[in-house]
Amino acid sequence: MDMKKRIHLELRNRTPSDVKELVLDNCRSNEGKIEGLTDEFEELEFLSTINVGLTTVAHLPKLNKLKKLELSDNRISGGLEVLAEKCPNLTHLNLSGNKIKDLSTIEPLKELGILKSLDLFNCEVTNLNEYRDNVFKLLPQLTYLDGYDKDDKEAPDSDAEVYAEGLDDDEDDEDDVDEEDYDEDAAPGDEEEEEGEEDEEENEEEEEEDLSGEEEEEEDLNDREVDDEGEEKTSQYLPHTTHYISFDLQFLDKYLHKCTHQNPLYVSLRPHYTLNIFSFYPLLQVCVLLVVL
Repeated sequence: MDMKKRIHLELRNRTPSDVKELVLDNCRSNEGKIEGLTDEFEELEFLSTINVGLTTVAHLPKLNKLKKLELSDNRISGGLEVLAEKCPNLTHLNLSGNKIKDLSTIEPLKELGILKSLDLFNCEVTNLNEYRDNVFKLLPQLTYLDGYDKDDKEAPDSDAEVYAEGLDDDEDDEDDVDEEDYDEDAAPGDEEEEEGEEDEEENEEEEEEDLSGEEEEEEDLNDREVDDEGEEKTSQYLPHTTHYISFDLQFLDKYLHKCTHQNPLYVSLRPHYTLNIFSFYPLLQVCVLLVVL
């Protein structure tokens, strides 16, 4: 993918003035120059063009707010004076893996008055005698060369990532604002969902009550069925007491008179009347009581 298309994709429907960070690593640079990048990127603070085949930075637009520039693994061999003109506020510059052979090539960088960190790894200039001492003398504004200061103390990660942390903070702030807006927009929906959940819980409770009522009714029916079955079984065991019988009331009167030696118990019913013995259960109790007495 060429650099112009990559820039178009990285915009992500934003305007160039809204972009603070632009990463174009591993895309293709036609004729070894920067393409598609204009001075409309006026808010750009971080630009990375690693391994894009650059041979010059002459076509770099005016980027007054650019602080960190990544140019490693390209074929740049000179023309660095453009950086002081186009990126006057540059603090971090990475030229590792380029074709920089002598100190005169990096001499124009002394015009970058606030340049703090310079990386020249895998450049031929690093093979020169007293390379580090000479670079610090040539560029006195430098604090770190190839990740170490004059006393060979490694640059702290916090210093190397100052810009990146600033970008992360900005993005976090934007995310927080978006989340707040989303929460405000989603509030009515959440209330409706909560009301719906309450209604569902009430419905579930009513269903449970209905089910418990149905279970009680089923238990009552089962009890009744058991009682009916018990009665049926009892009737089966009393075949000789449930059938209809005939008895002579005159014989009963004589029997009672004989047992009690008292006036006979008269029943105002005709003799030889067919009766169900269970209909005279109270009378039989009286008879038994009299017999006992």
